[in-house]
Amino acid sequence: QVLEAIKKKDKIDEATLDELYETVYGECSMCRRCTMFCPFGIDVATIISTARGLCVSQGKVPEHLMKAVESHLESGNQMAVTEEEWVDTLEWMEEELQEELPGATIPIDKKGANSLYVVNAREPKFYPMDISQAAMVFYLAGEDWTMSRKGWDVTNLAMFMGDIPSATQIAQLVRDAAEELEVKRIIVTECGHALRSLQFESPIWLGRDHKFEVIHSVSVFAEYLREGRIKLDKDVFANERCTYQDPCNVSRNGGCGRDAREVVQYLCEDFIEMEPHGAYNYCCGGGGGFIPMAGPFKKRRLKSGKVKAEQIRATGASICITPCHNCYDQLRDLNKEYELGIKVLSFKEMFEEALIIPEELKAKDEDDEE
Repeated sequence: QVLEAIKKKDKIDEATLDELYETVYGECSMCRRCTMFCPFGIDVATIISTARGLCVSQGKVPEHLMKAVESHLESGNQMAVTEEEWVDTLEWMEEELQEELPGATIPIDKKGANSLYVVNAREPKFYPMDISQAAMVFYLAGEDWTMSRKGWDVTNLAMFMGDIPSATQIAQLVRDAAEELEVKRIIVTECGHALRSLQFESPIWLGRDHKFEVIHSVSVFAEYLREGRIKLDKDVFANERCTYQDPCNVSRNGGCGRDAREVVQYLCEDFIEMEPHGAYNYCCGGGGGFIPMAGPFKKRRLKSGKVKAEQIRATGASICITPCHNCYDQLRDLNKEYELGIKVLSFKEMFEEALIIPEELKAKDEDDEE
């Protein structure tokens, strides 16, 4: 279909375009698993992305995906969070955090910090505690870090849409923030496509390498644990069987599968792998834009996610860990759809319960002060 559309050039008819649209947006999440098995090494995800670009040029784009990208271009983030709302959320989360850790802060626009932490816009909109959980980890690890007023939304749904000019503009927002603050590295929140778009795709779009390192939260957490900068109480989840969902753009396309399992070893007594797992794991069905595409695409992603649901069921796990917002939302939907009876958790959520906090850093109650 893609080759047929290219061959027809300006003579493509509406029926062919409709068929192409249904195929490239509705039948592929661009997870790249098939490429690993292709004897010719064909990168199907690149072909699908090119075909989506053709659809974009003809105005054939899923409505919800288009609206999210337009919002990002207009407001600087896909959820249209204003700067005032963003800063208010950070200050609110700092206040919440300081009730437990009085010395903890959420720095904003700290120039020269070692690390800039960037997030998914769903976090301030729907999961603000994700931010305070990350701040707790950074504080206990002694990280020199900051967040920024601008360029903080690291998601890039334009990449999924196949709109490379828009994807480039969005990536530029994050790069500008990092370079203005002169940070050494960007730490990407627990999101898969955010890592792929910023670390691997955006230097090509923007025409030069970044002046900073890009690293996913999973690798940072592994670094902290390896170096003894944070400690976890493994007994917290000792009575739970855990499994791990490899997000395609974290493990297969991001190379973080080994770091994730290193973190798991500090958290879980009873851990069981899905089969297959790692770089060969099945896509959950929520990537490639399927979560934000919503509407008529929801039934498709739930149906395609059945293989993932059965994978999880076979492990007998009560907790499924995943460091990706798209996977997180998809697995929660699959949990309900297929009655899996599991808890879907991010690493940060588990850390909040399992982090060992030195007594001297904890808030003192009135009895302690007396």
